[in-house]
Amino acid sequence: MTQTLLAIENLSVGFRHQQTVRTVVNDVSLQIAAGETLALVGESGSGKSVTALSILRLLPCPPVEYLSGDIRFHGESLLHASDQTLRGVRGNKIAMIFQEPMVSLNPLHTLEKQLYEVLSLHRGMRREAARGEILNCLDRVGIRQAAKRLTDYPHQLSGGERQRVMIAMALLTRPELLIADEPTTALDVSVQAQILQLLRELQGELNMGMLFITHNLSIVRKLAHRVAVMQNGRCVEQNNAATLFAHPLILTHKSYSTVNHLATRCHCQNLPQRC
Repeated sequence: MTQTLLAIENLSVGFRHQQTVRTVVNDVSLQIAAGETLALVGESGSGKSVTALSILRLLPCPPVEYLSGDIRFHGESLLHASDQTLRGVRGNKIAMIFQEPMVSLNPLHTLEKQLYEVLSLHRGMRREAARGEILNCLDRVGIRQAAKRLTDYPHQLSGGERQRVMIAMALLTRPELLIADEPTTALDVSVQAQILQLLRELQGELNMGMLFITHNLSIVRKLAHRVAVMQNGRCVEQNNAATLFAHPLILTHKSYSTVNHLATRCHCQNLPQRC
């Protein structure tokens, strides 16, 4: 039987403003098994990122309130865990790749110092051994001349390079579960393919579960084992990837039809003629 790493059970999350609580995630239930990739898709504002950030309780309370449900990792509640327990889980057992690299990178420290800190805290490695691990990981995510870049600061990197360093930082901990919130959005197509291949390889090596949040259905089709579709804070469909793309339910099918309709209206014959 496949081991369930993460179980989100009837989760509802709200944001309080004065005496009013607005529910932004409503009765969502998801499961991720070891070695499995669950793609979480939906339009902007559908609740994907709030759901992901809730797993490690990274949202500020207040204004956030967890209204009902639970989140369990290896059967143990994360919503009701102590701060000490959460510190042992964050980064060590569950790692997260954010949309914005500077959320993870400190502008005041070099890349080497920040990456070494990850290995020192989470894997207890000494600096000599850590350096080789860091260089190998930076090379795998596509940082050229990695040895020369270790003394660089984040502001000396391009946006795509910062994104790759952040991905390396998350993967250095060799987590059991990786939460990837649109990790390849800032990357060009060739580097994007390289990163996705790296994630697949590490998933095979570590039997790592992955929650992959994206708008790119092409990536979903290639990477995901199962797909969950969110709309207006609710999970409106869950299925394995092949079935979902072949036979989407009515709400998902309606969204696909809208996209196809817009594409038809924007046919190239409507564009102005070249001067």
